[in-house]
Amino acid sequence: MADQCEFCDGEMEQRRVLARFRYKGETIYVEDVPAWVCKHCGEQYFDAPVYKRLEEIARQREQIRRVITFPLAEFDMAVS
Repeated sequence: MADQCEFCDGEMEQRRVLARFRYKGETIYVEDVPAWVCKHCGEQYFDAPVYKRLEEIARQREQIRRVITFPLAEFDMAVS
């Protein structure tokens, strides 16, 4: 893994993260994923074996038992 972020040249550190992963037009979240995270901008990078595992999890998404919901607003909505 590179020592610097590709976007801001910030220093990278290894962490466990809640990863947002897009697969075939759908988004899933996976907890406790090992990732390289930029200390400056927060950009996340995954080593190849980790990314392959995320793909495998996404392919088997029908087996995911826990579902979370969250409010979703549109940026152009009126704020009073």
